[in-house]
Amino acid sequence: MSAYNQLKERLATESYTWLITGVAGFIGSNLLEALLKLNQRIVGLDNFATGHQHNLDEVQSLVTPEQWANFNFIQGDIRNLEDCRKAIHFTPSPLAGEGAQSSVLSPQSSVDFVLHQAALGSVPRSIEDPINTNETNISGFLHMLVAARDAKVKRFVYAASSSTYGDHPDLPKVEDKIGKPLSPYAVTKLVNELYTDVFARTYGYKTIGLRYFNIFGKRQDPEGAYAAVIPKWISSLIKNEPVYINGDGETSRDFCYIENVVQINLLAATTDNPEAVNQVYNVAVGDQTTLNQLYEALRVNLAELYPHLVEAKPIYRDFRGGDVRHSLADISKSKSLLGYAPQYRIGEGLKEAMTWYVENN
Repeated sequence: MSAYNQLKERLATESYTWLITGVAGFIGSNLLEALLKLNQRIVGLDNFATGHQHNLDEVQSLVTPEQWANFNFIQGDIRNLEDCRKAIHFTPSPLAGEGAQSSVLSPQSSVDFVLHQAALGSVPRSIEDPINTNETNISGFLHMLVAARDAKVKRFVYAASSSTYGDHPDLPKVEDKIGKPLSPYAVTKLVNELYTDVFARTYGYKTIGLRYFNIFGKRQDPEGAYAAVIPKWISSLIKNEPVYINGDGETSRDFCYIENVVQINLLAATTDNPEAVNQVYNVAVGDQTTLNQLYEALRVNLAELYPHLVEAKPIYRDFRGGDVRHSLADISKSKSLLGYAPQYRIGEGLKEAMTWYVENN
């Protein structure tokens, strides 16, 4: 039995309280759904800067009323230290009804684990607006880290990024070999790792960073200037709109389905392996897919439903500033120390998620 299946069996009989920041976002809402289905208690924090109420509504439709009653939502901003402390010390009421919230604050944290997903993502956004990216991804991150440390939360698991590898040329990417950042966003994610390393050395606080590669799946927003490539392209293909590829299409990425991300977050939060903490891990599958291959896979998956895609072709344009040419992860560290075993490669993930993408366009 895999480490993840063992953990799910364990969580079926052991109840913990989890704080998910960015809970209304793509990754946060998938973590919320998975944990509620495991009958865990959840406190969620979001300011709806990039998250959406409809993500929470969808999760509610997928769990039982009893499971939904275990979720307590706080609308707040990680750039505000008091909002972070409020979320950390939030005590879910045992008598809370469906959608109810408790405002009881305890002197010590009732939260066992923090899954910190709140951030302003996107390399292009950070290039256009480095100040807001810095305030959210560095100041906001530090606020949450300090709040968790002060409240003695057992484990602080945070979303790091493959952008940290910067201009380092080696493939596959190995955790201890990074280059210079290529964007303000990459700088913020590197600073996150530096802060957690200092907190481990200075305060003895236990954290784990997860360097996400290119994550995709249900509830990933296809709209807006900073939408991720897979939902954006699917939406454009369905609507018979132009699909633009930056460069020659031979840029490659290690695409990782959301269920793999849920798995490693839960493993990281609950691991009993002392060697596994105060580390950063690649979160990917170890596959390399070019943008040309991705386009063709999406076109083929959708062509049966949308005949106009049989002869569809992408439009090529200039390379985008701040992007790395190739990205491929070595996931041996996360396998050996956390028991991570990704269950979905890109083809399986696309098949799993395609119904959702189609229904939500």
